[in-house]
Amino acid sequence: MKLVWSPDNALKAYIDTVQSCELFQESSVAELISAMAAGWNAQHIVETWSQGGVIATSIGLAIASRHTGGRHVCIVPDEQSKSEYTYAMTEAGMSPEIIVGEAEEVMDRVVDIDFLVVDSRRKDFAKVLRLAKLGNRGAVMVCKNANARASSFRWRSVVEEESRRLVRSVFLPVGKGLDVAHVGSSGGNSRARKGEKKWITHIDSQSGEEHVIRKGR
Repeated sequence: MKLVWSPDNALKAYIDTVQSCELFQESSVAELISAMAAGWNAQHIVETWSQGGVIATSIGLAIASRHTGGRHVCIVPDEQSKSEYTYAMTEAGMSPEIIVGEAEEVMDRVVDIDFLVVDSRRKDFAKVLRLAKLGNRGAVMVCKNANARASSFRWRSVVEEESRRLVRSVFLPVGKGLDVAHVGSSGGNSRARKGEKKWITHIDSQSGEEHVIRKGR
């Protein structure tokens, strides 16, 4: 199975998020992410959030999960963040599942992720991406506030391994920067024998989009 795009879900989630987040800052980010999660029919949506973060994205993800009938989980680093997040989401009429802990502690328990949103301002955001256990349909990964992270960050360094591969990535100048990657799941034998598969990367100088192309067999 692969992630399959549903334009109807995307549009419904977008409209609902516009209506719910019109008073929040960076609502454009929330609307776009919500539409992506719903459009990909994400069944397990996971995000990271910490104290002082913008809540609109979380509302958008909760709305998306309602449209897909999926599970929405938020990972927070401490009890203070949990308390603030719970209050804000309750005020918005949302009640996602919340898990408290650092990346190494919690990511092993969160499995079959097919839509992951991390805040690039968290020092462990790359570790969360690297430790994420994706579902067999592949996944979409989103870094919000991408302008705040180190310029040396590369998707390939956190997603390429035996069971998954980078299909494509794109940087979007929305809010404080959104960096989006589509990661394909290719099973336990994705890494072929030496010389059997070759991958090349091309970055469009105008759009900033990274294309990963397979050469040979």
